[in-house]
Amino acid sequence: MANIPDAAMPDTSTIAGRLDRLPITRTHRRATVAVGLGLFFDFYEVFLTGVLSSVLIEEFKLTKAQLPPLLASTFVGMFFGALLLGRLADRFGRRGAFLLNLGLYSLFSLLGAFTGSAPMLLVTRFFAGIGLGAEPPLADTYLTDLLPARKRGRFIAWAYTLAFCGFPVVGFLARGLTKHEIFGIAGWRWLLVIGGLGAGAVFLLRRGLPESPRWLESVGRTEEAEHLVAGLEAEARGGVNENLAPPRGTTRKRAAAPVRELFGQGMRRRTWMMVVFHILQTLGYYGFGTLVPLVLAAKGYAVSQSLLFAALTYLGYPVGSALSLPVVERVERKYLVVGSALAMAVFGIAFGYAGSMTLILVFGFLYTATSNLFSNAFHIYQAEIFPTALRSTASSGTYSLSRLASGAMPFVLVPLLNSHGPTALFLVVAGALAVVAADIALLGPRTTGRRLESVNDEAAPVPR
Repeated sequence: MANIPDAAMPDTSTIAGRLDRLPITRTHRRATVAVGLGLFFDFYEVFLTGVLSSVLIEEFKLTKAQLPPLLASTFVGMFFGALLLGRLADRFGRRGAFLLNLGLYSLFSLLGAFTGSAPMLLVTRFFAGIGLGAEPPLADTYLTDLLPARKRGRFIAWAYTLAFCGFPVVGFLARGLTKHEIFGIAGWRWLLVIGGLGAGAVFLLRRGLPESPRWLESVGRTEEAEHLVAGLEAEARGGVNENLAPPRGTTRKRAAAPVRELFGQGMRRRTWMMVVFHILQTLGYYGFGTLVPLVLAAKGYAVSQSLLFAALTYLGYPVGSALSLPVVERVERKYLVVGSALAMAVFGIAFGYAGSMTLILVFGFLYTATSNLFSNAFHIYQAEIFPTALRSTASSGTYSLSRLASGAMPFVLVPLLNSHGPTALFLVVAGALAVVAADIALLGPRTTGRRLESVNDEAAPVPR
């Protein structure tokens, strides 16, 4: 069981203390659903290129050398999007960044559906990636800001459980649509249309969410923060809170905290820990998910069989996420990250050696299920270990490296797969995951059930 004494008695004289004292309200639940649906389309999009890789080779007559840039374009866009939108969320607010990222993705996903050439598809995928780049760290930051300490992990895990349904959905949709035309339009194009229109609907849903009170207070907009917290407290008492939007411009704004503080005394250990973590974790997480169809093809299975295996294997994502719900508030999240990373390494090697349909499905499912315990734990964890004024910048900035690493993966892992086969590929992945586990085990603080302010006071510089 996690030790959570510092969450038991929040200071009710502060904005943070009042937020941690709240029970779960209608606004908390609505925010969780709206965030989860946005993440759904993020994961839908991330795995879409991998699922369609074989189809796009046939559609555009791509060579093996032309495929990696197309696969990488979305991730490169995500790298720049995470850097830009993550910083904007700390300077101008979480809510505005949330809306901007979904708007960009929706627009360019729809444009990509009607491109007539591989270069144009690459361009639209890049700009769609800019829109989606900061979605997970923005989601982590926003829910971490808003939710009370004792419920923070569970409700973020619920948001990701909803989001991870995007994996089997895109897998089964790809299998059902890629070989058909609807109204004379190729099925793979409809997959992009579904993503763009779905993200547009979530954009409208998120417009009703409140700004983060913690962020408002951090930039000096204290009256607005007080107004929002009072509204949440009224909800908790069973009252009606028709308008969560406070009056603007009634308090003097402060400048956002400078990025250099992340590399100053106290914070730099955590910052470098997450830099190493995100460069390497993506080999295990996205490396498996995006390359499954190619791995299965390398094992000798036809495209149609590969898509079916991928779709069935992807069922492990929402299942694994759901399995995290009972444990994310009971087991220290630091150790959940470590243990699940090591389990992924074992199941990945077994998947690489698997030579039958049954073993491929069993180890593929176990890998994806375990990887989502890992994913939920680290998404909760990465936002908890940084202070409010830099939470989005730090989470998005370090997370952006995983997007960049994902963009580089096709240039490294696809040639490795082609030259040495699936077993060598997963041995490399297992080595990266072992370093990830050691990184968090040695450098990471405990966070489960603790007040954010307590977690981050530990990293504050000691006055001399």
